[in-house]
Amino acid sequence: MSATHSLTAGALEDLLRDLAPQVLGALVRRYGRFEDCEDAVQEALVRAAERWPHDGVPDNPRGWLVTVATHRLFDELRREQARRRREEAVLAATPQSALLAAPADVDSAADRDDSLALLFVCCHPALSVPSQIALTLRAVGGLTTAQIAAAFLVPEATMAQRISRAKQSIKASGASFTLPDAAERDRRLAAVLHVLYLVFNEGYTATTGPALTTPHLSDEAIRLTRWLLRLLPDDAEVAGLLALMLLTDARRAARTRPDGSLVPLAEQDRSLWDRARIDEGVALLTDALSRGRVGPYQLQAAIAAVHTEAEHIDDTDWPQILALYELLEKVAPNPVVTLNRAVAVAKVHGPAAGLDLLATLESDRRLAGHHRLFATRAHLLELAGEREAAAVNYREAAGRTSSLPERRYLADRAARLAGTADSPGAADAE
Repeated sequence: MSATHSLTAGALEDLLRDLAPQVLGALVRRYGRFEDCEDAVQEALVRAAERWPHDGVPDNPRGWLVTVATHRLFDELRREQARRRREEAVLAATPQSALLAAPADVDSAADRDDSLALLFVCCHPALSVPSQIALTLRAVGGLTTAQIAAAFLVPEATMAQRISRAKQSIKASGASFTLPDAAERDRRLAAVLHVLYLVFNEGYTATTGPALTTPHLSDEAIRLTRWLLRLLPDDAEVAGLLALMLLTDARRAARTRPDGSLVPLAEQDRSLWDRARIDEGVALLTDALSRGRVGPYQLQAAIAAVHTEAEHIDDTDWPQILALYELLEKVAPNPVVTLNRAVAVAKVHGPAAGLDLLATLESDRRLAGHHRLFATRAHLLELAGEREAAAVNYREAAGRTSSLPERRYLADRAARLAGTADSPGAADAE
């Protein structure tokens, strides 16, 4: 190894995670066998993490990883061939000289295509959304199965089975490791963006568990979206998604108290918001909006940007937010968009108007029974001065969420409105 420099532990981890999809993409493109290649890359990453801190980072870290992973893959193929007595057939299909060559001469364009193709494979339509998320975090994000399982609060064995099934589904689908044509790429890119969006949202507000956030997931979603923007620098929606993530994540420090309890937007200390992330998000959004066609992620980012412009909740430009939600509902109709628009309607036209809009969602099976519908109704009822009805809905919402910080916040709101915040029963409700 020709060691040129050393890195801090954090910088080394970042380097390996950036290189992981490039290395995996190179192997899968050359040899197929997605699952075997992924295992080989993971082994190479482990060896690099063990050796590079002592030996230094090689001149060509990507080539080093590809070489080690290739040798690991070939060793595994030989063992498999010996077990199954078909070594000659496999070796005839894949020349040994090609397997053992270190593909350090792959040009940057090939790196880019491999990485993008890998992301499209992980978000293949044959996979369920949970499988797409798990495989993306594993193969593209470089997270271990244990890390992914911990982030989603499921047993490691469960996540391992999910990832294994995803790989088998890809194999069974006969998916080729190539970039799709333009029309198909646009459709598949929408799935990629949706997966990254879901990963970020799970990190920003965990759906279950004792903590409000899972910062590791939101950080990973931002990192992967930055990476995707480097691959597709002219795509306005990729830029819009990154802007949305940055503008939203900028509030992270203000969203919880030292004890981990939830702080709603109206009560947050805005001096804690990350101005650097806000400035970056606004710059990305401004550039994306100037390119012409406006998509849903750009519109959501624009809404987030309007919130960041207000120094206090009372300074919020709700008419502008309402106009943006109305446009978003036309571009990407969704019950969650309508739910959020109802809040903006209440701020502009009064809580009664917001409640009327909210009532249209009660028959929508995608949202009916969801705790956010009850929580939003409770908020609007509280604005309307209907304290008892608001308390009932806050309690109902608290009983329907799996997030402990949300449950405690909603139960506390119900108790306060019912006048029992200081009673022994209030703590029990949390």
